[in-house]
Amino acid sequence: MNKVVKITIVLVLSINFCQSQTFNGKKTDIDEILKNTRQFSSFVVASNYQKIADSYTKDAKIFPNRTKILSGNDIINYWTLPEGIATVFHKITQEEITIVDETAYDYGYYEGKTKHKDGRISSWKGKYVIVWKKVDDQWKMYLDIWNSVKEKK
Repeated sequence: MNKVVKITIVLVLSINFCQSQTFNGKKTDIDEILKNTRQFSSFVVASNYQKIADSYTKDAKIFPNRTKILSGNDIINYWTLPEGIATVFHKITQEEITIVDETAYDYGYYEGKTKHKDGRISSWKGKYVIVWKKVDDQWKMYLDIWNSVKEKK
């Protein structure tokens, strides 16, 4: 093999390795957590605050960036945006999901865009960890912590 072909193969394999995800657990449970994650993002974009709240267990706690731990009605209040402000994009990308019995965790990165009253769009991204619990045969978020990351310039 010539040198260019070898370098190309190494680069392709490296790219695939760097973007790999690790999923440990029963495929049906992994698929449900992935589905619930996508639905959560769609609820955020739709400003469906009740569905956002329903994505969490009754005893859930959230740990937003630079705030105290929130639970109960404070969760729905946190996610409720002021009038004229909207999340126009929200995406969660799991790096790993691991399931142990009726509990699971996943971590990775989130990103989104907010449209402000003046029409300006701001982008944001960060890292997160979610602990899931299986409640009545459904995976729901129990602990949800996130914080922003700064882009290198």
